[in-house]
This record gives sequence, structure tokens and C-alpha cells, in this order.
Amino acid sequence: MLQPATVKFLQDLKKHNNKEWFDAHRTIYQNAKEDYTALVQSVITAHGKKDASIASLGPKDCMFRINRDIRFSKDKSPYKTNFGAGFTRGGKKSLFAGYYLHIEPGESFVGGGLWMPQPEELKKIRQEIDYNFEAFSKIINKASFKSVFGTLYAGDDAKLSRAPKGYEEDNPAIAFIKLKSYIATTRVSDQELTNKSLLKKITTAFEALQPLLQFLNHGLE
Repeated sequence: MLQPATVKFLQDLKKHNNKEWFDAHRTIYQNAKEDYTALVQSVITAHGKKDASIASLGPKDCMFRINRDIRFSKDKSPYKTNFGAGFTRGGKKSLFAGYYLHIEPGESFVGGGLWMPQPEELKKIRQEIDYNFEAFSKIINKASFKSVFGTLYAGDDAKLSRAPKGYEEDNPAIAFIKLKSYIATTRVSDQELTNKSLLKKITTAFEALQPLLQFLNHGLE
């Protein structure tokens, strides 16, 4: 679980997203970061027993910086208003599918997958789904997956309107072949953030997601 002060820091940062306020509250930020780091380590330790591919990671391999890259953004707010971490074999910058934890009051979630892979990687995933659609279907229709995530994210920003080149509309897997990302998420309430059950909620979600990640990464290999 996280300390209430960690959640409050993120709430306050959203209201005062500027360097002057951040510098004046740097000690509070450091305490919040240490609290979040401890949670990330707990997740690695717990789920690493089930997924050896993340067992050797450390928090630094997973946690994203709080500073925003504002060079090409109209929004010049200097800081992210969330704590994020990617648990992926090879570290957070790896091309492989992985788990993700997003802590942001009112918008927290846990999940993972593969977000907007490069064309060559996306081609491999589509081919894997086409060749092994039965196995893919069993994974996303498994009770443990559906009870946590429902289904894969299929918003307009994550799918094509037409079948990609080389595939027909009557392909049984076409709804998934059209996807540009393969991710699943489940919401985490603010109350759950400071509850002792938080670690269990995260690892339960990761365990339900693990077969999908193995399928996607097999395709990338």
C-alpha cells in the first residue's frame, strides 16, 4: 500500500505544476518517491516468483522519471502528475510486452501489454495472432483474464478502420489483427491505493495478464 501523504503529493502537484512549488516541496516529493519505490520493489519480489523475466529487475529498471519532456509539447507543465512503472524483461525501454502500473489520484490503473509497437514488431504480432488465433482466443477469454480486464482495449486510437494489407475482412481474427496496440487495464481507486490489499490487486492483475504477454513476446521472438 501507499502512504496517504504520497497520494496527497500527487494531488497537490496537479494543482501546482511548476518548478517553484516543486522545489519548495522537494522533501515531500522524495518521501513520496521512496514510498512508491518500495511498492515497485514489492511488486517485483512478489510477481517475480511467478514470472522469472522480471525477477532480476530493480526499481530503477522500471520507474519512469517525473519530469516531462516538453520540447515538442504545447503543454509546458514541467512534471507528470503520476508515478509510472513498466515491468518488462530487459527494462522499461525494452521492445517486449510488459506490465504497467500507473498511480495518479482519480486515474490510477494497472495492466500492460504492448502499446503502439513499431511496424516490424506489429507485423510479427498480427502474424502470430493469425497463425495461432485459437490459442490467443483462449487467453483473452479465460475467466481470470476477463474477470480482471474484461477485454483488450480497442479504442479508435488503437485500431485500424480497415483490414491491414495482406488480411481479409472475413478473417476470424480480423478484429484483433486490426489493433495497433495490445493492452489491457483495470482501474485502481484512490481508496485502494492506501489499502493493504493494493499489492494483491496488482499481482492478481499481473498474473491474469501473464499468458497474454507470453503470447505477444513469443511472436516478437
